[in-house]
Amino acid sequence: MAIEIKSPTFPESIADGTVANWLKQEGESVNQDEVIAEIETDKVVLEVVAPSYGFVSKILKVEGDIVNSSEVIGEFSESDATNTSQSKVEKLVEKNDETSAAPKQEPQKTSNKNGPAANKLISENNLDASSIKGSGKDNRITKADVVSHLDAKDQAPKTDHNLSQSGSNRPEKRVSMTRLRSTIAKRLVNVQQETAMLTTFNEVDMLPIKELRAKYGQEFEKQHGVKLGFMGFFVIAAVQALKKSPIVNASIDGGDVVYHGYQDIGVAVSTERGLVVPIIKDADTKSLPELEKSILEYSEKARDGKLSIDEMQGGTFTISNGGVFGSLLSTPILNAPQTAILGMHTIQERPVARNGEVVIRPMMYLAMSYDHRLLDGKEAVRFLVSIKEQLESPERLLLNL
Repeated sequence: MAIEIKSPTFPESIADGTVANWLKQEGESVNQDEVIAEIETDKVVLEVVAPSYGFVSKILKVEGDIVNSSEVIGEFSESDATNTSQSKVEKLVEKNDETSAAPKQEPQKTSNKNGPAANKLISENNLDASSIKGSGKDNRITKADVVSHLDAKDQAPKTDHNLSQSGSNRPEKRVSMTRLRSTIAKRLVNVQQETAMLTTFNEVDMLPIKELRAKYGQEFEKQHGVKLGFMGFFVIAAVQALKKSPIVNASIDGGDVVYHGYQDIGVAVSTERGLVVPIIKDADTKSLPELEKSILEYSEKARDGKLSIDEMQGGTFTISNGGVFGSLLSTPILNAPQTAILGMHTIQERPVARNGEVVIRPMMYLAMSYDHRLLDGKEAVRFLVSIKEQLESPERLLLNL
């Protein structure tokens, strides 16, 4: 008896999803809890797993189809765990073959009645001789007929709907935008249109943090099982700056200002599917090792497409690190409905003045975009300076200054 394959139960914040791909096709045997399909939503990719040992007997929703929560997308047939019923698979394949179009006959590549030059061209270009109209005696195909056929084939328009020819006869490929990419595009446009976004800049001397990492990095990794990175310091600095400036941690809801009594920090991660922002919940209660472990875990899950909806919901402030890609300076876009976002950039050795002397220091530009409807320039600059001071004097992080 066939078992229904259903899409996952979506949270209330997700209306529907799109079938991203089927990892198993009709007739393929699968093990229990093996992923057989993926459903892409506006936020994450959800997996559909096999309920038991068996095989996919029927696919009802193909790739690109829109599906609702818990909707039937296919059918599944059970089999023994040690023997996935090869005979059933063979029967299914035979059945599909019967219902499909009649098997194609092997094309007649060449014919003895054609000239040797024509037969040679037909073989070299893997052509079907029956599709070529012969102009010789008794409809024999000549070399000129094959050449004309090839010329006509080259001039024929492409049948692939993903390919098109521009006016200058250059190839182009058209593909549908993924649901995640489409959602990101809409959100970014909405933020630009609905907020009064402004960006303020500063720079920070990263030498003290780099010296800390060089001095204690190996001991830290041995003790806690995770590398001592830069992001953990920025999260702690942001948390403490948010406590001093609660307005930066607030958001606008209609005509109200919502002040959040907690600091949930989003860490932007770039993936093949697009930018995602997992949330470190209650970041103010976590130590530096706990933060580094959370950052590493979320980054790996984001790149593997394993983030859950809950791990991406909420957030009161976001940190984005374009420096890992070599960005020297940028203006990050707000992650609505948050009031501000901090942009980190690449560390670059530059000459700076220290105590009346020019020295070379590892400097990083910081950028903070904020919603000017709620946050004035004075508060934004003060907030960014607070982060700068904490990073340039790490003892402030420990003393909460």
